[in-house]
Amino acid sequence: MAYTAVKICGLTTHEDVVAAVDAGARYIGFNFFHKSPRYVNLKTAAQLAADVPVGVAKVALVVDATDEVLDDLTSQVAIDMIQLHGKETPERVSEVKTRYGLPVIKAIGIAGPEDVAKIDIYARVADQLLIDAKAPKDAKLPGGNGVPFDWRLLADKKYWTVPWMLAGGLTVDNVADAIRLTGAKQVDLASAVESSPGRKDPAKMQAFIKAAQS
Repeated sequence: MAYTAVKICGLTTHEDVVAAVDAGARYIGFNFFHKSPRYVNLKTAAQLAADVPVGVAKVALVVDATDEVLDDLTSQVAIDMIQLHGKETPERVSEVKTRYGLPVIKAIGIAGPEDVAKIDIYARVADQLLIDAKAPKDAKLPGGNGVPFDWRLLADKKYWTVPWMLAGGLTVDNVADAIRLTGAKQVDLASAVESSPGRKDPAKMQAFIKAAQS
């Protein structure tokens, strides 16, 4: 059986964190973007981070966050990685890495061939990449919209110099095909394993991770 690392993002309760870990998630994501239905404040995130066992990475998702915001976050929440999910430049990625001494995941939105070139650029500065579907122009969220992109865009570009995750519209029904087509060794999702926005379904998490690793 192939091993695929799964990141479950947008956890908001103790019960969901425990269920995600029990299901086999290797990364737990906390969303600090205020407009998201999965947003958590620093106090809640600090409590939830304490529930995550050693060996499971705690990831903070932020969107175009200032140093002031990141200073507060990193001083109050025991996170392991920072996920930049906005319009951060390569220079900003490097700044964040240097300032906080934490691994940085940079999310890159893909809609067409012209977007794929960004992957090589950010691979030079980020520790990991999250390759997601580009949000529609009228979308309120930069990610987590539950829509896939054309995975064939990655079919001949499976290997970069840093680890990467596939995201965007993954479900229990399509994740195996997505992995076969792209060669992804890590996948990320939020909405497909929810019973309602911001609340995870233990059975859905179990089923998804089983499908991803089959």
